[in-house]
Amino acid sequence: MGAGRQALTVGGLHHVEIWVPDLAAAVRGWGWLLGELGWTPFQEWPAGRSWRLGPTYLVLERSPALRGSRHDRLAPGLNHLAFHAGPPGAVDRLVAAAPAHGWTLLFPDRHPRAGGPDTYAAYLTDNQGYEVELVAAPPG
Repeated sequence: MGAGRQALTVGGLHHVEIWVPDLAAAVRGWGWLLGELGWTPFQEWPAGRSWRLGPTYLVLERSPALRGSRHDRLAPGLNHLAFHAGPPGAVDRLVAAAPAHGWTLLFPDRHPRAGGPDTYAAYLTDNQGYEVELVAAPPG
């Protein structure tokens, strides 16, 4: 394999594309979060941005074909994206910083065990209705 090339896993995600009604707001919130999780800016064009982590990239785009003005995570379709976020302390740090970047903690009464007693995670939603789950690495 040539320098800078990574082994690809058949069946692994190549990219995820999310259509957003407000690109500037999405870039502020998602750009911060993805940067904190180690993703790097990849592409930029007038209607979109992307970030890369390894061979996978995530696109935010304000498509002219978009219908509607808000994502509904409770409707059929995508509910949320879940990211490995490091140890529990990293999840806690992201939760503390998230509101300044447009994210709100879901299920605060059950945080950080909203996913069950054996899971340490945070569920965040942005002001356009998109949800992410930040999953802590298991101890040990």
